[in-house]
Amino acid sequence: MTYELWGTGRYTREQQDRLNDQLLRSWSAAPGRVTTERVRIGNGIATIRIPRLGEDYRYVIVEGVGPKDLRKGPGHYPGSAMPGQVGNFVVSGHRTTYSAPFNGIDRLRDGDRILIDTRATQYVYEVTGRRIVRPTAVEVTAPVPFRPGARPTERLITLTTCHPKYSAAKRLVVFGELVEERPRRLEPSTGR
Repeated sequence: MTYELWGTGRYTREQQDRLNDQLLRSWSAAPGRVTTERVRIGNGIATIRIPRLGEDYRYVIVEGVGPKDLRKGPGHYPGSAMPGQVGNFVVSGHRTTYSAPFNGIDRLRDGDRILIDTRATQYVYEVTGRRIVRPTAVEVTAPVPFRPGARPTERLITLTTCHPKYSAAKRLVVFGELVEERPRRLEPSTGR
């Protein structure tokens, strides 16, 4: 078990470093491009920061939620809204292995902020609730969670992970809504 946690974490950290470099290069190479472009499965699309989970909490979000994608970090459900768009921006992540990016999301409370950085914009989502559901409850990923087929009018975020820790018996789901969008500024020392 110890090797599984340590070894998978090392792999994810290496992938995150590579994805971060790749994402920053693409952001600086074409600053005039739209920030919500579709990207290839396995590539980075944005970064996620959650202040409640610590000052250093930061992950590149990968396009895709297959096992190979989630080993690299949190993954965006293809076909769900992109950051800032009307609909449901759905992100899934491991809770115990592969650096456990969503290990602490059970600590999130209503009003906590989730920051999503894209090429030119930072989208600030605020947590509005959480639920524990069956793994088959795919309706949480609908454009309007729990209302498949409903037309979305809000800009939402949904984070999903396994529950309880070390088990895939259920899913912990955290919901949020967009409360602010602002120009993204580069951090001087890292270019992030």
